[in-house]
Amino acid sequence: MASWQEFDQQAPELAAVARRLMDAYKHKVLATLRKDGSPRVSGIETSFKDGELWTGSMPQAVKALDLRRDPRMAIHVGSKDPEGPDPSAWEGDVKLTGRAVEITDEAVLTSFQLPGTDSHLFRIELTEAVWTRVEGDDLVIDAWHEGAGVRQIRRK
Repeated sequence: MASWQEFDQQAPELAAVARRLMDAYKHKVLATLRKDGSPRVSGIETSFKDGELWTGSMPQAVKALDLRRDPRMAIHVGSKDPEGPDPSAWEGDVKLTGRAVEITDEAVLTSFQLPGTDSHLFRIELTEAVWTRVEGDDLVIDAWHEGAGVRQIRRK
């Protein structure tokens, strides 16, 4: 698994796009796994601090309980619809896959102003990042996989 900083070092252009979209749109969608293995989607917010990507949740939220049980997750970052008829004006969307590691260290929780709140704090570790967009008549997908670099797929 790669930290955000490691992802940024391995795929700086893709990381910059992902960071720009994540900073531009406050609300994201988190996918977790329920006890029975079925998916659950929840709204989340994220932040960047000390070269890491972070998310949190209220005490005992089902998404936090999902992540405690099985840390595998995916985050979807959407963007607004393009203005006008040109689909190339769409910024695209970003999908991140990996795991969420719960942090219970008091010093870290204090740095997020969370000590004693029973709130959950998770550091996101990545295995994959994907940016999907439209260029002209092509659907363009830039995909990074940890240790394999970035590849681009174009579809008509």
